[in-house]
Amino acid sequence: MEYGLQLYSMRDIAKDDLQGALRQAAQMGYQTIEFAGFFGHPAQEVKAWLDAYGLKAVGTHTPLDALDNDFDGVVNYHHAIGCPLLTVPFARAETQAECEAVAAKLTTYEKKLAQENITLAYHNHSFEFKTSLWEILTEQTTLPLEVDTYWVYAAGADPIHWMETLHAQNRLPAIHIKDGLADGSGKPLGLGTAPVSAVYRTATKLQVPMLVESETLTPSGPEEARICIEYLKKLEGM
Repeated sequence: MEYGLQLYSMRDIAKDDLQGALRQAAQMGYQTIEFAGFFGHPAQEVKAWLDAYGLKAVGTHTPLDALDNDFDGVVNYHHAIGCPLLTVPFARAETQAECEAVAAKLTTYEKKLAQENITLAYHNHSFEFKTSLWEILTEQTTLPLEVDTYWVYAAGADPIHWMETLHAQNRLPAIHIKDGLADGSGKPLGLGTAPVSAVYRTATKLQVPMLVESETLTPSGPEEARICIEYLKKLEGM
């Protein structure tokens, strides 16, 4: 199996030593990387590190305001590191009008990025299910969605349903495989109550890329990332 890591999981070291974070991820057995910032490093340097450690950049978490402020720069950076997916990790929207405005803006950027051979997706937390944003995105747009399976679960919804539904619509470029408690407290894989094994089996069946994200830095980002990949390797044999 091929596993990816959302580098936010190792933000405690990545912010000061991005190269070291990539090296450790590769040594643990991760093969793909989703970035959560580049911390001032030029694209050519990041690409050289990826190549040196046998890693592929499969995605980034890029805020909407980065696209607003420097669209061409964001596009050029993605091209330089060979990254085909740009995921907006969060967009604040509470009222119906705000949700509709976010959906419209995402759709505009989806079309612009498609012209650059970059897929735009949106990553959910739980709040989208408490507003109309998730409903608008799923029913009124064709936007790809990177399903964070833990936050779907924490919102009281069924991550398996949404994985299967969006995959059938060709709108599921990747998932976050993640664990935690129903109250919103994150945990490393295998230590929470989210349906991780069912998510794993579904992602394997659908052949959807799995990206580990674990947020608690317990006892450290690298150690948490190690716990997660070791748990996934145990699932392979079950």
